[in-house]
Amino acid sequence: MSLSVRPQRRVLVTKINRSQSFAGVNSSADRPFRNLSAFTPTVSRKTGSRVSRMFSMSHKSPPPKVPQPNRLDEVYEALKKGLTAYLEVHQLELEKLSTQIRESKRNSRLGFLYDLDKQVKSIERFLRRLEFHASKIDELYEAYCIQRRLRDGAHNMVKAYSTGSPGSREARESLAEASKGYKEYTENMCLLENELESQLGEFHVRMKGLAGFARLCAGDQYEIFMKYGRQRWKLRGRIEVNSKQVWDSEEMVFLPLVTEFLSIKVTELKSLANHVVVGNVSCETKDLFAALPQVVAVDINDLGTLKLSLEVTWNPFDKDDQPSAASSVNKASTVNKRFSTYNQSPPDTPSLREQAFYVSVHQAGLLRRHGQW
Repeated sequence: MSLSVRPQRRVLVTKINRSQSFAGVNSSADRPFRNLSAFTPTVSRKTGSRVSRMFSMSHKSPPPKVPQPNRLDEVYEALKKGLTAYLEVHQLELEKLSTQIRESKRNSRLGFLYDLDKQVKSIERFLRRLEFHASKIDELYEAYCIQRRLRDGAHNMVKAYSTGSPGSREARESLAEASKGYKEYTENMCLLENELESQLGEFHVRMKGLAGFARLCAGDQYEIFMKYGRQRWKLRGRIEVNSKQVWDSEEMVFLPLVTEFLSIKVTELKSLANHVVVGNVSCETKDLFAALPQVVAVDINDLGTLKLSLEVTWNPFDKDDQPSAASSVNKASTVNKRFSTYNQSPPDTPSLREQAFYVSVHQAGLLRRHGQW
């Protein structure tokens, strides 16, 4: 996958048209985007690296002062698409596990069936939580649209009373009431926008590495700084022999934002006092709401000779509401291995008639042993 880059202008250059790799926000001077293919450079990380979380001072950012209804519409459509894909993926996994249970009830161990049943119930609970989460987002968006329509109506009233003759007292009172309503509806939209933003889940961003074709050489050191609203992530790495890369940080967790874009700055560290900024780009993030992990590529410099590869996984729930079945799909390969292992030599479960026969044989053996036969 490729993300879209929001082109930026530098002070020393009159006009820059960047290669596009993340797909999306245009200005009036932008040229058509150029798609990039995904790549996976070899990356090694220092021992002891762990997942970092970069959240703001509180779980919820302060509500905005000016609502952004057009941007919220775009994020809502992308969010609904991602939730639908999440539901479809887990529904397919549920059907697959249910089929395995039906096929293995006769010739499988009870422990294996118990494991499959646990995963089925876990996915069913996760699907119910996803459906409830989607309905909650729909309710928030519907309430937001109602407040937007009321705000538009109040705006039209203020405009009508302002253009007319404000001489009468009734006209002035109506203008004051319409202005008060406009302000109230604007505040409600900001609160609902902030509440909807807190329901966007998490972005787990994993560093895959830099690719520069002939640009990257052994011994080069780079610093990558990512800014997403008030969230920050800085990491350093160096290029070793055989095109291997060593980075001091492995991944970061970002909270998705409605109106902010992901800013990425790459600097080449040549000496203590000589740092060269390779590129500074701003990327769209609404395309990252997807059910499965995505490898995205970003053009860092103007010519596209240096690219940054990131693996992004979206979790629809935040860190305070982690789903117990979020990894059920990832466990499918393990279940299939165990399933195939058991199917190689499946132990037959005896029927009631066979069990009665075994019991009678056992009792006859005991009587013969004690001389009572």
